Amino acid sequence: MRLLAHPLALYILVLGLGAIIGSFLSMLVYRLPIMLRRSWEEDCQALTARRETDRPRGVFNLALPPSHCPQCQTRLGWLENIPLIGFVALRGRCRHCRAPIPPRYFLIELVTTVAAALSLARFGAAPAAILAFTASACLIALTFIDWKEQLLPDVLTLPLLWLGLLVNIGGRFASLEAAVIGAASGYLSLWLIYHAFRLLTGKEGMGYGDFKLFAAAGAWVGWQLLPLLLLLASLAGAVVGLTLIALKRQGRSAPMPFGPYLAGAFWLALFYGHPLLATYLHLAHGR
Repeated sequence: MRLLAHPLALYILVLGLGAIIGSFLSMLVYRLPIMLRRSWEEDCQALTARRETDRPRGVFNLALPPSHCPQCQTRLGWLENIPLIGFVALRGRCRHCRAPIPPRYFLIELVTTVAAALSLARFGAAPAAILAFTASACLIALTFIDWKEQLLPDVLTLPLLWLGLLVNIGGRFASLEAAVIGAASGYLSLWLIYHAFRLLTGKEGMGYGDFKLFAAAGAWVGWQLLPLLLLLASLAGAVVGLTLIALKRQGRSAPMPFGPYLAGAFWLALFYGHPLLATYLHLAHGR
């Protein structure tokens, strides 16, 4: 314990734990959408009294089957399973079939490791750092799932929402009153924008998962930061969208997930919300 009191040793421990959790998140991002899709298909089959008996289905969850190459199905060894190091050592390719490993696995592990270090740097060796990293890990998973699948699963957004309210019972990041109002106003504001946009254009501009994620943001940081959070997310989404269109990587009518930008703005508000708000108000008033 005396060793962990040393700042360098503490950061090394946190970085290691962050990398391990990042490895879990990379698996979650891949497996959770498949698990949900299978569950929805089974529900549909049950409703129509129809079973697909000709499709073999093994056990598939967060634990089984063990980590394996999706191309050659070979089970990964200990080297491949080492977070960050495994990807670098293998040079981004399967050791057996040489198929490329999707870079998102390495990126998720790296971002999660950095988030762990930033949580410690921002909040110190305190419960607030653990809570902030918990929210960060959830936001990382939601970001990559939404970017890949255009899906914000309730199994992640709703626990994040309820945890934010519980955390703020003691006013950890916002007062309980601000958190409750933030959760309600976060959901309702995007719900109103969604229906107004649909009435004006006949199109759906976002999904209900975005409402829940914005409500979760309000539960964590309070209602006062929601306007700035929405502004940051909208600006980031507009810049990325216009850039992709200019580079001809995406068509004007192609759908683009909003969740990653909400998640990024949520993270900034949680870690640096009040300094950002003070800077914004300073710039807005020109003094």
